[in-house]
Amino acid sequence: MHETTTLLVEVGALLLLLGLLGRLSRRFGVSPIPLYLLAGLAFGHGGLLPLNASEEFFAVGAEIGVILLLVMLGLEYSANELVGNLRSAAPAGLIDAVLNALPGFAFALLLGWGWVAAVVLAGVTWVSSSGVIAKVLGDLGRVGNRETPVILSVLVIEDLAMALYLPLVTALLAGVGLVKGGVALAVAVLTVVVVLAVAIRYGHLISSALSAKDPEALLLGVLGLTLLVAGVAAKLQVSAAVGAFLVGIALSGPVAHHATELLSPLRDLFAAVFFVFFGLVTDPLDMPPVLLPALLLAVVTMGTKLATGYLAARRAGIAEPGRWRAGFALTPRGEFSIVIAGLAVAAAYPVEPRLAALATAYVLITVVTGPMLARLPDLPWFKLWLRRRAAARRPVPATVAD
Repeated sequence: MHETTTLLVEVGALLLLLGLLGRLSRRFGVSPIPLYLLAGLAFGHGGLLPLNASEEFFAVGAEIGVILLLVMLGLEYSANELVGNLRSAAPAGLIDAVLNALPGFAFALLLGWGWVAAVVLAGVTWVSSSGVIAKVLGDLGRVGNRETPVILSVLVIEDLAMALYLPLVTALLAGVGLVKGGVALAVAVLTVVVVLAVAIRYGHLISSALSAKDPEALLLGVLGLTLLVAGVAAKLQVSAAVGAFLVGIALSGPVAHHATELLSPLRDLFAAVFFVFFGLVTDPLDMPPVLLPALLLAVVTMGTKLATGYLAARRAGIAEPGRWRAGFALTPRGEFSIVIAGLAVAAAYPVEPRLAALATAYVLITVVTGPMLARLPDLPWFKLWLRRRAAARRPVPATVAD
């Protein structure tokens, strides 16, 4: 009974603190993710007041948080939309992968961390934060801008790429080797293709089995199906997150719409728990030695993400101000970067111990500075610089001699 009482006190106090931090972040118009990470660091191993009784609760909650993040992501797209975006945005996605995954991969090798840690860090630097970017676009009133579909197409390609990347990195972190990792990737590719084909052809039948008119039954049905498929996927070494993502894609119509409304509060709760748990298992004393490398990596990869958005918008025929807006908007990293680093922390295979601290510092830097950088194209001095730049590029009219 004493342990249960302590668990309730710790969980209740920490959730109350997260609520206050979330309100504080929204008042200042910033993402709550860095505050959740800092809260985890404060109450985790080596923190100010370590919480021991509730660690197992937060570990399970973190797993559910990842699953809910991914199923909600899948619910945003129908299978047809996903295939269409894949076709139209594939070149931009390739540029994105090359420019942003390679710096993380090379950085880990330069630090002498080994190729498995390099694959993990490549994923951390590759993927932008869909949640933070969506909030920034809404706050700045850019949802209807011409460059916004370009930004969203890059994010969709990254989301789909994660369905292939996560099974591979999960297999590598399990220590099964490159060959079995390749087999896991092949299984994941086959699974994604099969699920997309089934969703396109029979998605309406899957959705019809779940009634959108009964909120309680819909919530239990979608949540139960998601956890079941995620668990089976994890057993098959395909990744629980990928399984949840595919469940979201398979659902469509009113069922997907109502499921999104019902699951949103649960996602927000367990996503916060996930970020806190990542902070809990990261020792704050490990962070000072990696702050400078994390800052250097953040500067490099925010620059490469800026180039990604700029080139993708230029390819779509967007004017130069929109190209800069697209580039700066893509700079924050967040939930997926922490998910990938979290896989390394929980892996049975020994991975570089400084990776979690580096990933935490890296995400904190990008998620705080990214929204501020997104405001730059709206500032008067930046607009003046763009006008001067455009004027300098105009050809000088030739004069006709008398």
